[in-house]
Amino acid sequence: MDSFFFTAFLVVAASAIDGARGATVLSGTVFCDQCKDGQVSLFDYPLSGMKVTMVCPGSDGQFITWREETTNWLGNYGMRFDGTPNLSGCYTQVSGSNGQVPNGCGATAGPAKSPRLLFNMFDMAMYAVDPLLSQPAAPMPFCPRSAAPTLPPPPPQQSFFPPPPPQQPLFPPPPPQQPFLPPVSRLPPTPPLPFLEASACPHQKWMMPEYRCYWKVVGPDTKVWVVFGLIAARKYGTDISLGQAMIGRGDPYRTLLREGTTSLLNSYNSIQFPFNSISVVEHMNLALTGSTRQVLHTAFTFMKANLGIGSNATCRFTSCK
Repeated sequence: MDSFFFTAFLVVAASAIDGARGATVLSGTVFCDQCKDGQVSLFDYPLSGMKVTMVCPGSDGQFITWREETTNWLGNYGMRFDGTPNLSGCYTQVSGSNGQVPNGCGATAGPAKSPRLLFNMFDMAMYAVDPLLSQPAAPMPFCPRSAAPTLPPPPPQQSFFPPPPPQQPLFPPPPPQQPFLPPVSRLPPTPPLPFLEASACPHQKWMMPEYRCYWKVVGPDTKVWVVFGLIAARKYGTDISLGQAMIGRGDPYRTLLREGTTSLLNSYNSIQFPFNSISVVEHMNLALTGSTRQVLHTAFTFMKANLGIGSNATCRFTSCK
């Protein structure tokens, strides 16, 4: 992940070197901790629309709010500051959401995290924050029974973010939710189960109209640069959409974009796909900053995963009704 942040920083640095004299960039990701085990696991996924607040100590020693940003479709957030302030003494934490959070994953916020300095050179600095967590009121029914909160928020950090304590009374404790757990028979037809099955579909399947309903997180009209970031924007421009990316062929870079987009869609559709959404974006950006040989190698790796080679997964699409 650090390599992804580093390559992203190079793009920001290149674009800013002739502009502002100095700039600092901070980035991170918010995950839904469905099992409330205090760490990112196979059951967790990135959360969009989550508000992240950063507080830093003021001249009087009291913590004050510096910035608040909202996560994008991939659960990522970014903050930019003029100059190169020292952020090592600051903290970031989930502070709310822009709307209803899936699976009630906005009930409580995980512990605050301190930024880590990745790079500081030429009046440019980049910080990364370890994954932030947002949790439901109780673990999901499909979580292992041993899953329990193992990393409660440290008491000293609670004072940095006053909003979370008032939110807790708004959510019922676990016992009132127990009546919803007994009807296990309702779980098989629900959407999460296909997501738990192993599935890998090639780009031809994703472009068929009868399977258009599987485009759930992103759509064919979503721009490539919105999903893959600044490095992809420099290579492919800001006008090409994911739907257009799926018909690329002949050129190594268009082939990489086609197979990378397909892998991203497969990662959203199946938790057992060899790449998760974050790693797909990371491999794409690493390939785009490398040689043509690396581009072909990454495209071939994505293609094998999309065809189920190595995982023995098949395409589990059924016609949309």
